[in-house]
Amino acid sequence: MARPQMLKLQEVLREIDMSRAAFYRMRARGQAPRLRKLPNGHLRVSRADLDEWWSQLDTAAN
Repeated sequence: MARPQMLKLQEVLREIDMSRAAFYRMRARGQAPRLRKLPNGHLRVSRADLDEWWSQLDTAAN
């Protein structure tokens, strides 16, 4: 079974074309994809969580 892909925060920001500050504002409002903190302190977003977030945006726009 393949492990889910974990993206670095910078990769996510580049994909969604958003600044770190804007992302954290969305996160504070509960509107950003879920961040996971690794034991070394690095942040990651799973590809599945990011894809789910994108699909929720599509639903909200309709």
